[in-house]
Amino acid sequence: MTEKRKVLITGISGSIGRLMREHLAADYELSGIDQKPVEDVPALQTDISELDTIVSAFEGIDTVVHLAANPSPRASWESVLQDNIIGTRNVFEAARRAGVRRIVFASSHHASSYHVFKEDPYKSVFDGRVKELPDSFEPLTTDVCRPTSLYGVSKVFGESLGRYYHDHYGISVICLRIGWVMRPDDPTFSAPSVSLWLSHRDAAQIIRKSIEASDSVGYAVVNAESGNRLGVYDQQGGKTLLGYVPEDDAGSQWTETENSPPVI
Repeated sequence: MTEKRKVLITGISGSIGRLMREHLAADYELSGIDQKPVEDVPALQTDISELDTIVSAFEGIDTVVHLAANPSPRASWESVLQDNIIGTRNVFEAARRAGVRRIVFASSHHASSYHVFKEDPYKSVFDGRVKELPDSFEPLTTDVCRPTSLYGVSKVFGESLGRYYHDHYGISVICLRIGWVMRPDDPTFSAPSVSLWLSHRDAAQIIRKSIEASDSVGYAVVNAESGNRLGVYDQQGGKTLLGYVPEDDAGSQWTETENSPPVI
């Protein structure tokens, strides 16, 4: 019997961490780090901003999926610094010390979304002015960095840190600029949500593809949304480098709701 690959998930109690436990637990030996207790997989309950408290969790791990962060675009500088910048450096450093082969870093569309909030034709999608869209336009690639907030800045930092840890230490780092994973798994409440949606099964797929990607993928940044017809981010990188082929499409219809969560 083939031994299962050991995958450590930081932020394992969060929304995407829960999806990984639901969709990937049968195929990998999962463990986690989180500030909250988790019952269904072994998990170290601690804060990633304290390096000495997390290093033991990385021993014998093949792949780290780093999800832990303050995910709010309105997060304070103090929280972003501790949770997203110091914490991310600690995760990368603990992985290096333990000889981890690959880190999958949960980046965000917020690393580049000011293009979407400021410039047409992308802005017209988020504003719901889809009738004004040209017949075709160039989607935004991961070459673009234009963060929307300190949270977005922290994700650009994480991508750059991954570049350094790959170049300097040889660790494979795959950064996923995740769109919008939501519960319930229904994006039809706003124009931005049908553009950014990453469905639950597509989220599980792209993380699985990142874990399983060839060792030849040393460092990569790829956009991670479903195959949305109103999507503004280029998906070719995920297809070419990871073999990610989205199964879902949010469509082009939505009904604005009074309490729709904001994008920023």
